[in-house]
Amino acid sequence: MRLVNIGFGNCVNSERIISIVSPESAPIKRIVQVSKEKGMLIDASQGRKTKSVILMDSDHCILSYLQPETLTSRINGEEEDGTENE
Repeated sequence: MRLVNIGFGNCVNSERIISIVSPESAPIKRIVQVSKEKGMLIDASQGRKTKSVILMDSDHCILSYLQPETLTSRINGEEEDGTENE
């Protein structure tokens, strides 16, 4: 199990992530709304603007204020400046 920081000290298991998407499109907005209605929405944005939506294999939908590119680089083990972790 590998935990990835998604902002404000919140972490998710990277092995359970299906996708990380931008929240602007209508289908993603529908997914977020349906997840909220089903009680499967986790808001980890701490009140900030949602910049990415993380879809999990457990049907949970997680909102983060970090850009999808930032989360992808964290999952791939890269530092913020683009270098690899040792």
